[in-house]
Formats: sequence, C-alpha cells, structure tokens
Amino acid sequence: MRTTRRELMRLGALAAAGAALPGLALAAPATPVARAARPLRILILGGTGFTGPFQVNYALARGHKVTLFNRGKRPSPEWPGGVEQLHGDRNSGDLSGLKGRQWDVCIDNPTSLPFWVRDAGQVLKGNVGHYLFISTISVYADGSRPGITEDAAVAAYKGADAMAETQQTLMADVENLYGPLKALSEAEARAQFGERVTVIRPGYIVGPRDETDRFTYWPHRVAQGGDVLVPGDGRDPIQVIDGRDLGEWMIRLAEAGTFGTFNAVGPREPLLMDAMLQASRKVSGSDATFTHVDPAFLEQQKVDLPIWVPRGEGPYAGYGQVSHARALDAGLTFRPLETTIADTLQWFASLPAERQAKLRAGITREREAEVLKAWHARTPGGANG
Repeated sequence: MRTTRRELMRLGALAAAGAALPGLALAAPATPVARAARPLRILILGGTGFTGPFQVNYALARGHKVTLFNRGKRPSPEWPGGVEQLHGDRNSGDLSGLKGRQWDVCIDNPTSLPFWVRDAGQVLKGNVGHYLFISTISVYADGSRPGITEDAAVAAYKGADAMAETQQTLMADVENLYGPLKALSEAEARAQFGERVTVIRPGYIVGPRDETDRFTYWPHRVAQGGDVLVPGDGRDPIQVIDGRDLGEWMIRLAEAGTFGTFNAVGPREPLLMDAMLQASRKVSGSDATFTHVDPAFLEQQKVDLPIWVPRGEGPYAGYGQVSHARALDAGLTFRPLETTIADTLQWFASLPAERQAKLRAGITREREAEVLKAWHARTPGGANG
C-alpha cells in the first residue's frame, strides 16, 4: 500500500512534537560548537519531545539562555547546562507562567491549533522579538507535482470555528484537518507577530529519538539481513531531515534574525529509495538483498510501508521532491545520511528489548515473508538488488 493520506497529513510537526522519551540523556555535540556572537534569551514551547531537546542542547552549546514552557508531563533529558522550566497548558489557555517575561526568541514546536498561536501571541506580543513556528509540508493544497516551493498555495480550512477546535477534534479527523489547521496557525502567527516570524515546513523528521519508527524501520530491517521487500522499483525519490539538523538550524536562524518561510527537507542532493537502502546495508554490514515489488501488488496485499511515496502518480507524488533551495540559501546543512543511519541504529539498539520487538511502522518479518513468497510465486526470479 502506498504511503497513506493519514500518514502524510501527520508529517513534520507531529514528529517534531514527538513522544516522551524517559531517562534519555543527551550527549554533547560530536564536534566542538562555537559560541554565538551574542547570547540570546530563548523560549521554547514544548522542548522535551523529538527535536526540542536538540534545539536546547545546541542552544546551550552556543551560549544561549533557554526557558522551556510545557505541561511538565514528560521527563526532561539531562541537559548539559541550566535550563529554566515553566509549566502551563495551552489546551486550557493556561499561559500565566509566561506573563510579564521577555525573551529575544520564541520557538513554537508542538502547535497544531490556531488558538494556541493566538493565545501565545496575546501573552508574548511585545515581549518576544522573533517567533519561529514549526509547520509542515502538509499545508500545501497540491502535493502532486515535484518542486513545491514556499510560495505554493496552502490548503483551505473547511470546518467549524478553527479557534474553537480542540486537539481531540484534530486527531479525530487528522486526514482532513491537519494541513489546513497548520496553514491557519501559520497565518495566525503572522497576525500576532507581524513580519518577525519564521515558518519552518519539514517533511519526514528522522534520526535518533524518532519514536514513529517510519524511517527507523528501514535501517533496522536492512541490518537484520535477508530478503528485504522494497516497494516500487527503487527509483522513487524520498526526502528526510535529521532532527538534529533541523533543531540546530532553527537556533542559527534565530541568531541571524532570519524571517520568512522555508521548506525544511533533505538531504541536499536527491535521494532515491534504493540509495537509502544501500547506505543502510553499508553502514550495518548486513547481507541484505532487495526485492522490488510492484505497487499494485502491495495494494492488493494491503501492505503499508513507511517513508516511500511513488513518483509521478497520486495527489502526494511531489512530497519526495519538495524544493529546499530557499532553506539552503538560509544556511540549512545536513550531516551525511550514513551518520543518521548509524546513529539511528545505535539509538534504537539502546531501547528496551520489548520496544525494539514492536516497531510502530512497517510490517513484521512474518508478514514480509508471506508477501515475498506470494510475489515470487507470481513472478519467478523476481528482481533483487
């Protein structure tokens, strides 16, 4: 089965918000990080999910002062420096902890609802010099064509009063509401903070700490070796960005005072499905072989495989070829794919055995074997790679 509409609508910022990762300490950056020219007071809304800790870690290394605002329901990583923690609940409108305070920068990680932005704006307006908002490429009205730029039309919201929508309503109809509500949230950010806004639109955010397993499924599966089921012919383009690259770039955007809207997708050069799998095989040193299976056959078998989006067909065919030219000009950089793969495998291997045994994306080895058997029976000597 092709990547589903439901999955595509949940790209980007839902992963950025992330899941609780109890007890996970953050290592210091692998290479020395230069101090920023001017220390900033940075407020991060969220900060304990997926990308937030990378923002915090990098900001501290750069010499900034960091304040987190969240509900306090997730254990915080062991920060390599002092971090101020404020608690409240944006769903209930409790932002009292932010009143009467000033920051140079606010980074809004978890917001999916326009009234969260409105309420933050009412408290922070005049007290924050720069507002950075994590959105998603799911805001685009037409995802069928490659080369989507930041100037493309965004999806129109068609529903009840968006300012009255709840998180529960969003999740109940995520297919139809997620992208349009994100687009409304972007507009609300500009209404509240004017031109001093930076909107970041990621696609698939991957790497260590990614609890969705959408990307992790592939390096993990390849590392196990044997015959790997690959959707399509291996030439479909995919785009992923390491959560560390995303988080660190956002801190640099804050330091530079860069405003505007940017597609945060990677890597720098086009990446095809087979190239990602071959890199995974090289990193893990496995004996994996790749069997390419026709998408129509997978549809019949009701097989759902993550990350992959078939090129040239369907309303989301362009999601593997979104333009990142503007982000590159604004200083977005990428660590090697092999590094992301290796670190992802190492992180996943550090998780409890019961967690490793139940991936949250992809198919089981047993189901994969069944489908491959059926495919080989239909096409003797099917293509391997």
